[in-house]
Amino acid sequence: MNKGGGMKKMKYVLVTGGVVSGLGKGVTASSIGVLLKACGLRVTSIKIDPYLNTDAGTMSPFEHGEVYVLDDGGEAVIDKERRGDYLGKTVQVVPHITDAIQEWIERVALIPVDGQPGPADVCVIELGGTIGDIESMPFTEALGQFSYRVGAGNFCLIHVSLVPVISAVGEQKTKPTQHSVRGLRSLGLTPNILACRSTSALEENVKQKLSQFCHVPAENIITLYDVPNIWHLPSLLRDQKAHEGILGALNLPGFVNVAREPNLKEWTSRAEFCDKLLEPVRIAVVGKYTGLSDSYLSLLKALLHASVSLRKKLVVDWVPASDIEDETARENPDAYKAAWKLLKGADGVLVPGGFGDRGVEGKILAAKYARENRIPFLGICLGMQIAVIEFARSILGLQDANSTEFDPDTKSPCVVFMPEGSKTHLGGTMRLGSRRTYFQVMDSKSAKLYGNRGFVDERHRHRYEVNPDMVSSLEDAGLSFTGKDETGQRMEIVELPSHPYYIGTQFHPEFKSRPGKPSALFLGSSLTLLHIASLIAAACGQLDPLLHAHKIPYGMAKKISLYQNGNATKFAKIPADGIYSNCNGVHA
Repeated sequence: MNKGGGMKKMKYVLVTGGVVSGLGKGVTASSIGVLLKACGLRVTSIKIDPYLNTDAGTMSPFEHGEVYVLDDGGEAVIDKERRGDYLGKTVQVVPHITDAIQEWIERVALIPVDGQPGPADVCVIELGGTIGDIESMPFTEALGQFSYRVGAGNFCLIHVSLVPVISAVGEQKTKPTQHSVRGLRSLGLTPNILACRSTSALEENVKQKLSQFCHVPAENIITLYDVPNIWHLPSLLRDQKAHEGILGALNLPGFVNVAREPNLKEWTSRAEFCDKLLEPVRIAVVGKYTGLSDSYLSLLKALLHASVSLRKKLVVDWVPASDIEDETARENPDAYKAAWKLLKGADGVLVPGGFGDRGVEGKILAAKYARENRIPFLGICLGMQIAVIEFARSILGLQDANSTEFDPDTKSPCVVFMPEGSKTHLGGTMRLGSRRTYFQVMDSKSAKLYGNRGFVDERHRHRYEVNPDMVSSLEDAGLSFTGKDETGQRMEIVELPSHPYYIGTQFHPEFKSRPGKPSALFLGSSLTLLHIASLIAAACGQLDPLLHAHKIPYGMAKKISLYQNGNATKFAKIPADGIYSNCNGVHA
């Protein structure tokens, strides 16, 4: 509440991008959120992707990257016209769509996300795409109107742009940013702050030139130059006084006591700690979309969060699932040998989710290799389903065991279509968002990893599930379904008790992993002050000692010297976010 007794006004920070995509708008937006929280503000965020698809789940990961699932599992659509709210008027981009976008932003921004009552102080909005894209026009126009709607002092625009260095002359070039800002201004948006992506800090004369031509004060021109890992970015923004520019634009100049800087001690320590890690842990990710690491971005981050907490340098070996299949052995033996070499050299194996039958047999072979050789294994969504299929084939002797997704006529359907789903309409038919899983075996690894709680809420994204009619046969043979839904008919977690670490989940634990707060099944942290490591710890041979250890503060984990599989190897320079990856030249 403000002094006049009215409700306080929401403050908005809009992050846009120019010149090229992939500059790091998302990282910039999240780092701004961290910085503002360090100033004592409550922060929420909105991501706007300017595509027309109602359901992102039907888009190819190669086209869109990973589909990130939130707790509600929903997508926003404009349905006023269907309800008749426009009373027969011609529905136009302006004002109907732009008004709907603004109303949606205002409504969503008020939803608290930090567990505290009432709305946040600041909403950080990331507008996907680049300024000037045709598909972005309605959103750009809406946000231009929105800046006037909320009024001066409540809106701050940060434009992320590229300042390239032409190798032939070695000079930082400002023209791309000038053109980008000119396009932005022509659309009714004026940047308060320029965040310039470059390989090195901007030279002073370059800042002055950008200030003159882009009409932005030199002190509000920030360099986002390359850093060893992205956790350095909040400190990079703080050191260049980005928070002062943002607070000034939002009419909050006195919000932070000028006698102290924003408190980023935890982030700075984590970033420096990550830089110093040397001992590798190798995780083989056996998937269908390994040609584009963004398809598995949350998995990579969850693995990184866990490995850093266990004082390990994460090394991700991308293994295309189809490359370890027998057909590849005949058609491309070199690729087959290379893929199996990576798989056999891994300390742990992760099989992620996916759709379609390409590479499924390879994933099954990976699960079999991990099971038979007692290599730590984590299967997520489809990864859990193929672990069940492999077990049915190898242990129950059901050679035709399969999912009806891949073989509708299989006589041993281990995985079946959800009974309430539609087989003719793919869009909007998945089981999406947060669902509750109840633990059936409290002495199981999964229950311990979640702190011996009776249930856990995790996010889902699937159409198929383990056939409940086969559960008793599978459990009699040694599998244990340790987590189920409230009906007891949906299998949520499967374990192999006789294995050091062999777990599959129907849900996606990676979506809730955060720096300093790794997902339970990637590392493990519980409400009972246990610090329990899972896939990464098992891959390091440290799962059992940590199952009973008290919680260890960040950066003080016990030194790990035992390797589950393979020896420590010298590897190349770590890219920007601390992950080194092999196979097909793809870096995370």
